[in-house]
Amino acid sequence: MKRGVAMWAALAVLVAIVLAPIYWMVVTSLKTPREVIRPQPTLWPEIITVQNYIAAIQDGIGINFYNSVFVAVIAVTLSIVVAFFAAYALARHRFPLRVNGVFLMWILAVRILPPIVVAVPLYTVFNELGLMNSRIGLVIAYQVYTLPYSVWIIFGFVRSLPLEFEEQAFIDGANRLRVVTSIVAPLIRSGVVATSIFALVLAWNEFLFALVFVRRPRLLTLPVVISRYIGEYATLWGQLMAIGLLATVPILLFSGYFYRRLTSGFSLSLK
Repeated sequence: MKRGVAMWAALAVLVAIVLAPIYWMVVTSLKTPREVIRPQPTLWPEIITVQNYIAAIQDGIGINFYNSVFVAVIAVTLSIVVAFFAAYALARHRFPLRVNGVFLMWILAVRILPPIVVAVPLYTVFNELGLMNSRIGLVIAYQVYTLPYSVWIIFGFVRSLPLEFEEQAFIDGANRLRVVTSIVAPLIRSGVVATSIFALVLAWNEFLFALVFVRRPRLLTLPVVISRYIGEYATLWGQLMAIGLLATVPILLFSGYFYRRLTSGFSLSLK
């Protein structure tokens, strides 16, 4: 009985620690500028106001929100499709000279490189191809983050599948494409959804590439816009918390909606 009480108490403390930043964002976004900068912080606003949200909307945050959604969704979709077929090829085919292992280590090395190392050559290539100041350019650039991650994760799910399922389909006369789309894809669907969620978080929060490759205000993504509320001489804390909360809610809702698939994606079992 005491152990159960202690466990619930520890869980309550952990939940409070996790939710505390979100609570403070909500409270600060509802305060007036005078109350925000007060030396003695208040746990609840004395005067509740939505002026910070109105100011963020008037600043044109809607188009920036659309940019983030468009770029993140298209980038994740592209990376998941490419990563699925790449992971299947690496898991099921033995290339000569251990190309499988070399390729996996290469994409892992690309993923762990500092982003600025990749941004410099990409800037030159995008400038020559006319991909600067475009959403499509950001979609391509984001593959540096999402594609290696997606390949590695989906590769593990594909390799965990027993070959008997595919062999039986081949015996029944199915070709390779039919096996991949009708057998393999449904069996690792939970893993693909889990990978998509984490890849979406990576793309949604990306800052450096969006800052380097986009200069037009109407094409900026939310992370870049959020950073502009922090000035050299002043910080608009109320508006910063408001726009930060607006940028956080979509990811929280998306992850919460797919939480069942997220948990089952890491406990894949074939029955």
